[in-house]
This record gives sequence, structure tokens and C-alpha cells, in this order.
Amino acid sequence: MPTFVAGAVQMAADADLEANLDRARALVQRAASRGAVLVALPEVFAWRGARDQESAAARTIPGPVSEFLCALAAELRIVLVGGSFLEQAPGLSKSYNTSLLIDADGIIRGTYRKIHLFDVDLPGEVSVRESDTRISGTEVIVATTPLGTIGLSICYDLRFPELYRQLAAAGATIVAVPSAFTFYTGAAHWEPLLRARAIENQSYVIAPNQTGRSPSGFADYGNSMIVDPWGTVLARAGAGEQVITAEIDTEHLARLRREMPCQSHIRLRG
Repeated sequence: MPTFVAGAVQMAADADLEANLDRARALVQRAASRGAVLVALPEVFAWRGARDQESAAARTIPGPVSEFLCALAAELRIVLVGGSFLEQAPGLSKSYNTSLLIDADGIIRGTYRKIHLFDVDLPGEVSVRESDTRISGTEVIVATTPLGTIGLSICYDLRFPELYRQLAAAGATIVAVPSAFTFYTGAAHWEPLLRARAIENQSYVIAPNQTGRSPSGFADYGNSMIVDPWGTVLARAGAGEQVITAEIDTEHLARLRREMPCQSHIRLRG
């Protein structure tokens, strides 16, 4: 498929699982009604609550969240990036932060567990230790679909270019970055990092973000984006829950990679 429409869903998720799933369904349906055949939800779209409640809120795969995502993808006949949700880790009190890639038949084609955990203390602004309640994944995940090869990442991963280089080396032409970027870091770094990952790896980047206030009281940045491999921002949200869409042009990507063959010029590899 040389061209198709992709969508990014911006949400303000809270601790009400059923309400979040209902809103996610409505927003994904809105994207599909605009012609999107690839749609991405944001990080922790299904449940976002207090840290001490995360263990109880985590769900298994298969389980209610994964089954919801598979059914929605099959119903709408879309490829769906299931943002991320907290996945129970067998025998542990901590959870994985997990993103699923689901095809138009409702089959899970990729399961990515967030590698880089956000342990940061910015005095007077943000103090978060994800590692207190979550554990890191270890695998770099790409999945081949009729729309292209899609690489998976989550939020804080965006600051680690070596991950995206590995995704590109594994064939990714589209990279998903479901996120819950705070306003403080997002205002400074969100757009530059997204555009850099797109440019340096000559890939489309689809980055749905959370909006509003997190359970910790911090403002989320919103500004979900879709960026092309030249670094052009094709679509950008503002604040509030909404959907953005943009055309993905695989021939444009192939031409850029052919005319500026950066991938074949790499000399240092991690």
C-alpha cells in the first residue's frame, strides 16, 4: 500500500479502567472514520492511577485490556498500536509497561515491554521513580504488517537513540512512541526528540501523548505528533483529548532513503 492514513489518539486517562476503555474506543473509531488504517493510543491509556495501586491494576496477556484491543482492531479492520498498559509480571509485585501491536485480524504481532524506566528528580518540577513499581523489558521489537515494518517504543525510550537505531536496523519504517510526557520536559524536548528520531533513522514517527493532569498532579504536555522521515511535522494536537491523522507515503520514504542512504553509511554500531 503506497499511501495510507495513520492516526494518533491523545487521551487524559485516569484510574477508571472501564471509562478509559470506552473513551479509547470512541477516539479510535473517530480516527478510523477519518480513514486511518493504522492507529496508536498513548502510554498507560487503560489505567493511570496512584503508584501504590499499580500492582492491583495490572492485567495479564491475554486479559481484559489485550482482548479489548484485539477486538477493536478486528472490528475496525485496522492495525492498532495499543499504547501501553500495566502487565502483570508472573510471581512479581512489579509490572511491565507493555505495548501491543495488533493486526487487522485482531492478532497480536508484537509485544514490547518498556526498556528505559523514568527515574528522574527535577527539583520543584518532577520527581518520579518508575522502577519502584515497574520492571524493565529487554527485547527490541519490530513487527511486519501490510502497512510496513513497525518498531515499538514507549515515552522515556525517546531519549535513547541507540534503541531507534536498532529498530531501523531491524527494518522499521514506522516507529510508534506512545507517551505520557510531562509539560516541563515536553515543552523543551518533545518535538526536537521526535524529529531527531525521524530524521536520523529516516522513519515515520507516530507519537500519541497523554494530556491534562497525571495522578501525581503534574501537567502532561499533549501535543501528539506524526512526523515524516524528513523531520516534517505532518500533524500536531494541542491540549485535550483528540485525534490527529496524516498520510503515510511509503514511496516518499523509499525515495529519501535512496537519495540520502544514511543507513548504509553507518560506521559505528552499538
